[in-house]
Amino acid sequence: MFKKVYQSTKGLLEQNKFLTFFGGEHSISIGILKAFYEKYPDITILQLDAHADLRPSYMGSPYNHACAVYDASKHANLIQVGIRSMDSTEVEHMNKEKTWFAEDMFFSDEWIEKSLKQMTNKVYITLDLDVFDPSIMPATGTPEPGGMLWNPMISYLKRVFKEKNVLGFDIVELAPMEGNPAPNFLAAKLYYKMLSYKFC
Repeated sequence: MFKKVYQSTKGLLEQNKFLTFFGGEHSISIGILKAFYEKYPDITILQLDAHADLRPSYMGSPYNHACAVYDASKHANLIQVGIRSMDSTEVEHMNKEKTWFAEDMFFSDEWIEKSLKQMTNKVYITLDLDVFDPSIMPATGTPEPGGMLWNPMISYLKRVFKEKNVLGFDIVELAPMEGNPAPNFLAAKLYYKMLSYKFC
């Protein structure tokens, strides 16, 4: 799967189109990010996520969703926003100056300006829906309390798109819940908003 996603993304990048991706889980991003940082060595990967996803391998594979940004962290400018769950083994792979933990973001909005300044001009966004608080996005495989809410998120994304050259993005980890369509609409509207910030 990694090889197919990687090769497919490389081909799509040659078409000079604005690329967006959906994934059932975050492991789809590993091949996408590799294709992007190879084409754009000066790119920033903006990860919006509840989890650090920096394990070199998990359950015997480097292509697990727990490893989603490990490879990119070694080859690109990785900025992590909304993190609130991680394993102790991930600390050595984390740049704490470019990691914005949810508990710190709650009490101050300084992270917005500081994270924007840390970005290069070219940005790829990988957005795990569990970055949102479970009160508005319970439909993920690994929900974590204490996440971001809708208006702060779209306000931040609007600034990223306005001030940087966003080259593409992915939205991952939606796990639809029978009887509760609200999270599905959130994901759909988020995609619509991000496209509108790019083209409107």
